[in-house]
Amino acid sequence: MGCCESKVSEKQPEKLQTQAHANNSRTPTHHPNPSPGSDQETGGAPPFSEFSFSDLKAATNNFSSDYIVSESGEKAPNLVYKGRLQNRRWIAVKKFTKMAWPDPKQFAEEAWGVGKLRHRRLANLIGYCCDGDERLLVAEYMPTDTLAKHLFHWENQTIEWAMRLRVGLYIAEALDYCSTEGRPLYHDLNAYRVLFDEDGDPRLSCFGLMRNSRDGKSYSTNLAYTPPEYLRNGRVTPESVIYSFGTVLLDLLSGKHIPPSHALDMIRGKNIILLMDSHLEGKFSTEEATVVVNLASQCLQYEPRERPNTKDLVATLAPLQTKPELSFQEWTQQMRDMLEARKRGDYAFRDKDFKTAIDCYSQFIDVGTMVSPTVFARRSLCYLLNEQPDAALRDAMQAQCVYPDWPTAFYMQSVALAKLDMHKDAADMLNEATALEEKRQRGGRGS
Repeated sequence: MGCCESKVSEKQPEKLQTQAHANNSRTPTHHPNPSPGSDQETGGAPPFSEFSFSDLKAATNNFSSDYIVSESGEKAPNLVYKGRLQNRRWIAVKKFTKMAWPDPKQFAEEAWGVGKLRHRRLANLIGYCCDGDERLLVAEYMPTDTLAKHLFHWENQTIEWAMRLRVGLYIAEALDYCSTEGRPLYHDLNAYRVLFDEDGDPRLSCFGLMRNSRDGKSYSTNLAYTPPEYLRNGRVTPESVIYSFGTVLLDLLSGKHIPPSHALDMIRGKNIILLMDSHLEGKFSTEEATVVVNLASQCLQYEPRERPNTKDLVATLAPLQTKPELSFQEWTQQMRDMLEARKRGDYAFRDKDFKTAIDCYSQFIDVGTMVSPTVFARRSLCYLLNEQPDAALRDAMQAQCVYPDWPTAFYMQSVALAKLDMHKDAADMLNEATALEEKRQRGGRGS
């Protein structure tokens, strides 16, 4: 379902800036961690601390716009910055709008409540700041982007099925831990709240455990994704969190942010395959996908009491973790190798070394982690110029599957069919390509 537009090149994930920023901040005031645990359970998070505003101002280079990591950029209501402390530890700093929490005591108490939590599945809260009118939270910094970025921007890299299952389980474990520790409410759970740490493991942002303001809204996303009971009474309940978890499962299944009502219609119509992310190219277990689809359906029930609890989520997802631990380093190395093969193919293509281009593009395609209609089209042309019209036709058809409205895919098929002496079919394809071209010139979708 849903083909993506052609991109000329797949961008590599943005590299992290690692330059240290000199500052003269004082050492933050540390308090005993109210909930000590083993490093394995806490992820090695430092004790909860109170920071001064000057600490965080220095760490973020005076809250420079270059340090903003909020997905919405400067348009986000409460900006999140990355920063680096004097001890060289990277942090994430959430800066609330002025006087979002007028009472500093109330803000500090809320922060301390979240700061008590320590778990390896959380991007833990490590501090806060109540300095004059300023209200800030400080958390562990997760350097490897959000689930939303990995899922919805597939031209960078797609997530394989085993990693999607791991994301589902780890976030369920995080929610179950929070619920067990008396913090069952998570505000606006979505794919932007799921972060990847330096080892590539998914973690749940602690920021969602605290409201955006004393009296502010708990949901900032499109109302189509909001739990129905929240629309009725404006209150978040533990069951609302389960509903939002169901929307994250839909994201993992489909690779898109689709309204729950639409997804439920597809599920009821037994169109599970149509729901699945086409970029997985069938590389997933139908049995496992069915379990996740059924769980998502249960989470999205209209009546809150009919939804599972956090322990049910873990119990359902844990048995699906059959694949050995996925090495994120191996995954990213595979990505680098694949993109390098694509780059070598492009150089060979420009140099008219079509045999080498075929070899390089084949390396890119055979990995199967990323789909590019441009690569299929270019390999198709290379096959044509090497007198292999059958292979050229197959690639042109693949390009059309990925991007159904792309005229180039039809032009390539027309040429390949003509080479195969299928002139009537070639003429039909040429007419189709011309019609699509005219449609685009009249204001249709461009590439």
